[in-house]
Amino acid sequence: MANIKVRVGQQNATKVVSSLSGTRTISLASLSDVDIGSGLQNGQVLVFNATTQKFETTLDLTPGVTQNLDINGGSF
Repeated sequence: MANIKVRVGQQNATKVVSSLSGTRTISLASLSDVDIGSGLQNGQVLVFNATTQKFETTLDLTPGVTQNLDINGGSF
């Protein structure tokens, strides 16, 4: 990367020239705290597992033997 001095009006400014080549795609599965398990299916969501300390995919939002689940989306 090179710094190039340019004049804008009566003032000097530093212009930083940079370039990126190609594209980079990052998927959720590549994150260290995400486990997609046996693959992905339509309708799955990520749920945090405190035992494994990872987000895991699931189609079932009823955790364990507890059959109640409250989802609070917060206030906006």
